[in-house]
Amino acid sequence: MRIKWFSLIRITGLICVLLYHFFQMRYTGGFIGVDIFFTFSGYLITALALDEFSRSNKFALRDFYYRRVMRILPPLILMICLVLPFTLLVGKDYITDLFHQIAAALGFVTNLFEINTGGTYESRFIPHLFVHTWSLAIEVQFYLIWGFVLYLLTKVTATVKQFRKRVFLSSTALAISSALVMYLRAQQLTEFSPIYFSSIAHIFPFFVGSMLGALAGIQDLMPAFSENLAKHWTKTRALLFMSANLICLFILAYCLRFDQRETYMFGFLLASLFAAGAILGANILHRKTPDTKEPFIFGYLADISYSVYLFHWPLFVIFSKLYSNWVAALITTILSVLFASVSYYFIEPLLRGKSVEVLDKKLEFKHIMAPLGGFLTLAIGFGVFLCLQAPKISSLEQSLLLGGIQQDVGKLDMAYAKATAPKNEPSVAPAQNTDIPAGTTIIGDSVTLGSRSYLLEHMQDVDIDAEGNRTMNLAYDILMNLQNTGQLRKNVVMCIGTNSLDDYQEQTQKVIDDLKPGHHLIFITPHDGHADSSYNSYKLGVWERTLPKKYDFITIGDWDEVARAHPEVFEGTDGTHFGGRENASQLYLECIQDALKRAEKTPVKK
Repeated sequence: MRIKWFSLIRITGLICVLLYHFFQMRYTGGFIGVDIFFTFSGYLITALALDEFSRSNKFALRDFYYRRVMRILPPLILMICLVLPFTLLVGKDYITDLFHQIAAALGFVTNLFEINTGGTYESRFIPHLFVHTWSLAIEVQFYLIWGFVLYLLTKVTATVKQFRKRVFLSSTALAISSALVMYLRAQQLTEFSPIYFSSIAHIFPFFVGSMLGALAGIQDLMPAFSENLAKHWTKTRALLFMSANLICLFILAYCLRFDQRETYMFGFLLASLFAAGAILGANILHRKTPDTKEPFIFGYLADISYSVYLFHWPLFVIFSKLYSNWVAALITTILSVLFASVSYYFIEPLLRGKSVEVLDKKLEFKHIMAPLGGFLTLAIGFGVFLCLQAPKISSLEQSLLLGGIQQDVGKLDMAYAKATAPKNEPSVAPAQNTDIPAGTTIIGDSVTLGSRSYLLEHMQDVDIDAEGNRTMNLAYDILMNLQNTGQLRKNVVMCIGTNSLDDYQEQTQKVIDDLKPGHHLIFITPHDGHADSSYNSYKLGVWERTLPKKYDFITIGDWDEVARAHPEVFEGTDGTHFGGRENASQLYLECIQDALKRAEKTPVKK
């Protein structure tokens, strides 16, 4: 039994995800599309299980697992096979650790893989091709667990009423537990990827859907719901209720942000509840419009939504490096719809033993066995070739790793020199050395770390302390340590901001206030090629430019302005890092040197 208007739920989820990935700066909360899918899946699976138990007084677990595998796995395999040739269009960074990416996707553990590797700082700038299968991993994990729970409940339940009650109570307990885990963990973290990808913390939308499925199923309805439906609900009321919930979902997709704590404490739960409301409205509207046909386009887009989701991300990652954002989005959409249509209407039915009409000819699985086998053989061979060619770490990771090693070696050399230097016996009383060392101290993040060796080669009397994922509060700790040990040089250059948190202004003010007299303070504005005015890194740069008017010892090196004027140096990169590129490193050096020259014409801090 196909429920009309359920298509709108799937379409809404797909649109939210596509808008988020294609136009992330504008639709910052579109990631809730995944939670819409989660809620709908939880509802559908539970409602169908209730219908099956109502008909046969059992739940066929093996058949359930088989149907899920046949729906999920073929499009996933097809996506991987068709996407891999497109990787030849971009650099090897985009197939970094390809074997483990593919293995994680096919093993339905991408969420765990991303927590351990893909959720690292570097991979946020060089995205994994199959990172989007994290949601598929959690979905399959839900099917495995919840399917078995439903099976056990049928073994200890005699009536449909009892089964519905136990399913509802189990769903409620699991939903509350999971949502509570996300709520509590969100208060302890500043980097939210671990709970976003978590099977435990992010599984509650499925159980929100399951709660609704227990109350308002597809064929078998709770008696109280049936009575309420007949007495109080009209077609207009159902339409308004569904529309209101869908509108609320789009508002969340526009307002939420991935790096906001409130998103994890309340946002995902609200999205799940609004999705459940939209599902309920669509269910009622279906029953109130028995003579109305759903537009064909709704059903078509809903049918291919899963496969479009699978194809769109890796294709967009590739094409966005070759074309402008709009062109990449257009090409991605066209190819995703094409591939998804072939998968849903041609390949999947044949694999399930059905026949398909093509040009007035009936095709069965036996007719495509040979070409399909040849295709898979070529795809596997090509995949093995790419896996053998794929680097273990990206060039960015390599650049940061090398810079970090060189920095650590330098620190060890300095410590050894200090430890082995001859010690002079003090005279009667040692004189206090209050002189500030001449030269420059640079405290930076991953951008500085990637160009550290180049800066050291072309600057004199300079110390550089840089580290990936460094925020202003961490830079403050480094600054205070150098200052307290007398190692902080006269010119202090802060190359921090790419990883700005919400308290960027407060932390930067601490640097200004606690820097001792006798220093010049130079801020290098951060540059993120993907940031717009809503990003903290952008806001920090805007605020930093106002500081010289208030503090005469502060100078600004506007790296963001320089970088935006030279987009060519970032071609083929993540738009932020450039480690190893001499032309970009030279621009970065010139930006710092120019700021230092201007700082020499200003007074030091009094």
